[in-house]
Amino acid sequence: MKKVLIANRGEIACRVIKSCKKLGIKTVAVFSTADENALHVELADESYHIGPAKASESYLQAERVLDVCLSAGVDAVHPGYGFLSENCEFATLLEKHNIRWIGPSPDSIQDMGDKERARAIAVGAGVPVLPGSIRFACGDTDGVIEAGQEVGYPLLVKASAGGGGIGMRLVDGPEKLTDTVESTQQMAERSFGDGTIFMERYVPRARHIEIQVFGFGDGRAIHLYERECSIQRRFQKILEESPAPGIPNDVKEKMAAAAVNLTSQQKYSGAGTVEFILDADTLDFFFLEMNTRIQVEHPVTEMTTDTDLVSMQIQLALGENLSHITQDSIQHRGHAIEARIYAEDPARMFLPTPGDVEVFSVPGADEDPNIRLDTGIRAGDKITAYYDPMIAKLICFGDNRAEASQKLDQTLTSMTLTGIGNNVNFLSKTINHQEFIDMKLFTGFVDKFKDELLK
Repeated sequence: MKKVLIANRGEIACRVIKSCKKLGIKTVAVFSTADENALHVELADESYHIGPAKASESYLQAERVLDVCLSAGVDAVHPGYGFLSENCEFATLLEKHNIRWIGPSPDSIQDMGDKERARAIAVGAGVPVLPGSIRFACGDTDGVIEAGQEVGYPLLVKASAGGGGIGMRLVDGPEKLTDTVESTQQMAERSFGDGTIFMERYVPRARHIEIQVFGFGDGRAIHLYERECSIQRRFQKILEESPAPGIPNDVKEKMAAAAVNLTSQQKYSGAGTVEFILDADTLDFFFLEMNTRIQVEHPVTEMTTDTDLVSMQIQLALGENLSHITQDSIQHRGHAIEARIYAEDPARMFLPTPGDVEVFSVPGADEDPNIRLDTGIRAGDKITAYYDPMIAKLICFGDNRAEASQKLDQTLTSMTLTGIGNNVNFLSKTINHQEFIDMKLFTGFVDKFKDELLK
């Protein structure tokens, strides 16, 4: 019997525990003071307190997590997403103590975590990238205006160590460029401990398409098709689906081939996601970044490929033979759409609305195989201001996009969620918007139609 520690909380911790139980693996949870009675703590075989409510004093404390690993005698650590999931120092620390890291090598994490270095690696792998600038260290703005002219407007100022939509600022012209660079540098220094930024051309009518990849650590890699992630607010996704609608198959195939080539050349190990910007008008695509972890939206891939990505991660890290998993063995079927349910107020710039969950009921989630609910929240739980305010992910499957959308809308409409402000009605209105139905998707969708979606 193996034992895995989940260095995370909430729905992703519960999700990993589910796969571990299916594989007959014991689980160890860690929790902050705020999460003492959380669902992931209840579901795990063992649980250990690691600090106060603030993530910086608990879930981000690598040494404390390591101490639990050693005390509990775990074989491996699954980091989930966020927190320590892309921390190469933590992965290295575990390896030094002969604890397996359920993820890619520290070198891969480091290479892809630095956005400018990742761009250079993508260029070397023959993957197209958008025009970009050199790096500017925190406090350095010399040559910024000239670099901006070379990149071209509009452009994004991006934190080199950023991710998940954090650390990006849009600039339309040179007038505000220097101020934006300085403020982004300062924000990146506070958030990531690295204030370095670079600039990249912005595509006004862009679609955000990502390819799910899986590498076997020996230069062999496969893809599990694409996900459409263009419906976003503040550069963060709220609706994801697979397959990406309205894109010619040859374009999808080229993106998948580029993603697999990049993954193979790195001798990447485990699940990863190669993200692209697709120009909605020209259908040209460009490398955006590679996430070296499981993604929030991985369930839409699992539902349309009949796979368990988390189990695959664990089995590979524990040395099991996965030679039976080949590109030909991965088949895509039907359509799945995921809606991220947040404790937030869409009418107030999506500000979080922490509080106590009074009732949380999703009819059909336990009986209908075409409805999947991933959550770490129950009625009576508290949504605090310490962590991301996501309550759950609702994923619905259908034979086609219309069926999946209808199932999702019906489930959102029948859901009962009281005690906290939430975005359920906003999500329902979004998937019923005619432009969404007509597959006219782009990353500025929410901003363009916000007034209609908030009625």
